Amino acid sequence: MSIYFDNAATTPISPEAKAAMVSAMEVFGNPSSTHGEGRKAKAIIESVRKAIAERLNCLPAEIVFTGSGTEADNWALLTGVRDLGIQHLYTSALEHHAVSHMAEYVDKNHPVTVHYVPHDAQGVHDLAWLAERLDAHQASGEKVMVSLMHANNEIGTLMDVEALSALCQANGAYLHVDTVQTMAHLPLDFKATPVHFAACSAHKFHGPKGIGFAYVKQGTPMQPFVQGGAQERGHRAGTENVIGIAGLGAAFTLCWDDMEADIPAIKAVKAHAIQRLTEEFPGVQFNGMSGDMDKSLYTVLNFYHPELHEGGMLNFQLDIQGVQCSGGSACSSGAVGGSHVLNGIGSPGGTRISFSRYSTKEEVDRFIDILKGIHAQN
Repeated sequence: MSIYFDNAATTPISPEAKAAMVSAMEVFGNPSSTHGEGRKAKAIIESVRKAIAERLNCLPAEIVFTGSGTEADNWALLTGVRDLGIQHLYTSALEHHAVSHMAEYVDKNHPVTVHYVPHDAQGVHDLAWLAERLDAHQASGEKVMVSLMHANNEIGTLMDVEALSALCQANGAYLHVDTVQTMAHLPLDFKATPVHFAACSAHKFHGPKGIGFAYVKQGTPMQPFVQGGAQERGHRAGTENVIGIAGLGAAFTLCWDDMEADIPAIKAVKAHAIQRLTEEFPGVQFNGMSGDMDKSLYTVLNFYHPELHEGGMLNFQLDIQGVQCSGGSACSSGAVGGSHVLNGIGSPGGTRISFSRYSTKEEVDRFIDILKGIHAQN
């Protein structure tokens, strides 16, 4: 029986999301049409938008459905340089490529200077360094955007988003937070902790692939990323993915409403993995803050052991044994030079195991037994 420990890459679709999608398949009208069938489709979209907004403590109009979290991240950065007129963009060398590649693009093609916030060996960013520079930009009247992820998808290190939000507010900076790994996994309140942009991808919390949303703070000037229609209140052209939105809504509601029970349950699985790895493999190291239960995302654990990882074949050996996990981000698997995140923090390597509401301690124990067998053969 296989073990699926790659939930940071994608999660299995929940039965609730599947049921919502099947039901939505019966509603075939175009949501832009004003007749009865069109209104039925539109009602599905708007009910999901309202449910999301209620939980994020924001306005329904601030939720714009997209094709992915990557699209939402790209859109935010492009908006910064194209519509907001920012002159400086502060981001990090540890960001997902959805942000880092767009940062490189705008740096080359727009009149903006990109700066990289320093970080330590655990992937914790230096907000004091950032504060000094934001203060200087405010004094000179320059427009600035900050783009940093809430939780690193490879090493689980958490950003203090409350402190970051307060810092940007105090200095008049626009703030984009990549929340793809934390949306529906951690409680977010966009009134209590204001940001200008955030991103969501449904397949990270048991919804379907190919659907997500952008949070865009009301009053933020933003032109469409895709042209050709007036859908999504003129923000995104193209007929809405009604079936995907229905699945997103069911998965989001499920994970958000069950968060109080799911978080301690998944934390217990992760804590068990840390304990077993530490006991069975002396000298094991946990990359970033992933081994700290209080300072990392509870779904992500990234470990390195010099003997297990010698030769760079561990993840391949695990795959043969029926264990699905990752050596980095699935979106950049196979990249020459390996993980830019692990390289960025100076780690010699690692394996990311990531958990969901369906992961169990028994799976962890089987995983450890498989690791022991691989270790004995090496």
